[in-house]
Amino acid sequence: MHSPTRVLFVCDGSAARSQMAEGLLRTLGGSGFEVHSAGLVPEGLHPLAIKVMKEIDIDISGQGVHHLNDFEEVQFDYVISLCDEARESCLAFPRDGHNLHWQSDDPTEAPASGQASEEATLAAFRRTRDQLRQQVGQWLPEVPPSKG
Repeated sequence: MHSPTRVLFVCDGSAARSQMAEGLLRTLGGSGFEVHSAGLVPEGLHPLAIKVMKEIDIDISGQGVHHLNDFEEVQFDYVISLCDEARESCLAFPRDGHNLHWQSDDPTEAPASGQASEEATLAAFRRTRDQLRQQVGQWLPEVPPSKG
């Protein structure tokens, strides 16, 4: 019996991008993957990340927010960084099978005051979600999941 392919998504805050990527791979990849996310300086799960994922019927509200150090003892098949800060820090994971980098926009950097800005922020979260969904969709066929 083989264990699932272990994947860790890392970004700076683990509030949006890595959380969305975790939910997408868990949903699209199925049981052949064990998926986690972590941040360099973990923040709370962003409510708009939860909202835009619910729009595509993926509930990430129960996912934990973890620090990269929480996974020091775990061997991953893939560590995927989602921002430059995380890519540099993932050099600390040389023992892992594959270190990949998927640059993605940080939706939390969109302006956040006024009604027009709220719509712009929501649009930024949707763009990042769709970008990550496309990246996961393109990557999945390249990675045969372990069969349990």
